[in-house]
Amino acid sequence: MIWNGIVKSAVGAATLMVACGAMAAPQGVTVSVVPDKNTLGKEDDVVVKVTITNASDTPHYILKSRTPFSGIEEALFDVKRDGEPVPYLGAHIKRAAPTRSDYFVLKPGASHTVKVELSGLYDMSVSGDYQISYKTVSPQLFLDSPQANGRAGAAARDATSADNALVSAPASIWIDGRVPRGEKSQTMLDIEAMKRAAEQPSTASLSYSKCTTSQQSTIASAMAAGTNMANSSDTYMQNGVIGTRYTKWFGANNSSRVATVKAHFAAIKDAFANKPVVVDCGCNQNYYAYVYPTQPYKIYVCKAFWTAPMTGTDSKGGTLVHEMSHFNVVAGTDDHVYGQTGAANLAISNPAQAVDNADSHEYFAENTPALN
Repeated sequence: MIWNGIVKSAVGAATLMVACGAMAAPQGVTVSVVPDKNTLGKEDDVVVKVTITNASDTPHYILKSRTPFSGIEEALFDVKRDGEPVPYLGAHIKRAAPTRSDYFVLKPGASHTVKVELSGLYDMSVSGDYQISYKTVSPQLFLDSPQANGRAGAAARDATSADNALVSAPASIWIDGRVPRGEKSQTMLDIEAMKRAAEQPSTASLSYSKCTTSQQSTIASAMAAGTNMANSSDTYMQNGVIGTRYTKWFGANNSSRVATVKAHFAAIKDAFANKPVVVDCGCNQNYYAYVYPTQPYKIYVCKAFWTAPMTGTDSKGGTLVHEMSHFNVVAGTDDHVYGQTGAANLAISNPAQAVDNADSHEYFAENTPALN
């Protein structure tokens, strides 16, 4: 495994990116997945080798968080068992909109390789034939203009373009798992139980982990702000009058998508009002917050959360709305783009993806500047 070398290459590349100012287009970048072993037993870890290659004669700039070179912090793989999707068990993270420093350069003809252990990120405990593909899709995946100041120009890319994706051919693995083929894993049984529990009346509560007294007071205020945002959003959707507040963040008025967003905010409102929420203050990363979507209703708040305003754009209250939307038992959203510019562009170019984007829900809820 050459993890350290890959990490150093990525950091060095980011520095070079600022200096060289070269224009980039994503064509010619490929990704492959090769398993260490094609047959695994009950106690074996699932390890794959991921290689990203620039087969063109142009340098390309790739969003670091959408690669495995500094660890996996997104759902970067599409995993199926006997043709059925396998749930992602990792974290969903709220980040700031990407800047130039969040990209690394892949030089012409260069390849970067890293080994990744997937057993803790995807439920592979059931025996069966597994197909594992690298699959990450985002209009912010590639940086269009490293010369641009401020936020990454990639935010304005057409979200429907194939150039916004890194997708590998599937790698095949047979796993003789702990659970017999055809039966449900304990993870799936737990997820189904949580979904049933989410549909039942429950008692609202707010508790804390690793939080000081001062932090607890701040979180209580943030929960109140998030509750107000969720209530306002639900009221808007229940009224059924679709105006610019909706179209700004979710795109054209489409009955199916409107129904989805309406259901999302009803569930988000219910989670704030009626569920046992736990907020953990132990995170020292520069993110706003993160959650594990299969583990409601625990929210981990990080450094950027504490410096955010209580309300308004990228606020404390809005961050909690963002994270609440990620839970599978609430809205099951993903992180396709970050930042207001990226979310507004996504609503235009790919409204179906906007309806699944957590920041889009946050900005609708924050409603800053206010729209009708």
